[in-house]
Amino acid sequence: MARRAADGRSATTVRAARRPELRLPPLTPFGRGALEPDGDYDALEFTGTDLTGGDGAGARFMDCALTECALDEASLPRARLLDTVLTGVRGVGTDLSEATLRDVELRDARLGGTQLHGAVLERVLIRGGKIDYLNLRRSRLKDVVFEGCVLVEPDFGGARLERVAFVDCALKEADLSAATLVDVDLRGAAPLELARGVDRLSGAVISPAQLLDLAPVLAAELGVRVLADG
Repeated sequence: MARRAADGRSATTVRAARRPELRLPPLTPFGRGALEPDGDYDALEFTGTDLTGGDGAGARFMDCALTECALDEASLPRARLLDTVLTGVRGVGTDLSEATLRDVELRDARLGGTQLHGAVLERVLIRGGKIDYLNLRRSRLKDVVFEGCVLVEPDFGGARLERVAFVDCALKEADLSAATLVDVDLRGAAPLELARGVDRLSGAVISPAQLLDLAPVLAAELGVRVLADG
């Protein structure tokens, strides 16, 4: 008989993340104007748009497609991205702090230092690309999939992750300090490298091979010395 978890579910199972199901309507090309704070962008197509340094604080993007756009230092705190696809976007220092991403796909992005602290991500697929120094501190992730991407030093400190999966994804020097994990599937992360927060892995699922790889970190966390015989 399978052991039961505290909530009555089998401890041998993990609930799978729900992926977004996007069907964009016919889109209208975005004009050459700049982003506006609290702007409302509905069913628009941004193609090759340079949004560098733009101020879209509190803006709402619904049923939009952003393709090959530059997002360097774009200011989008508290923005809402709903039923939206971002493909091939690039940028350093994009500010999406306290933003809401719901039913969003991020494909083949090249980002660095993206600020998503305090954000809410629900039904989000991040596929392909590379993101360096992603700040997700104190954010809430539910039904989020990282697939075929490279995450370098992502910061999940104090975040809550529920039904989050890493599929064919490189997770390098991740920080899980004070994070809460529920049904987090790490088996597809290779490599799986934790800089901090190994004590927060309760609620995650890892493979036997990953357990062996993490043995030195786990031993250090428990204060166990591993010495050869003799």
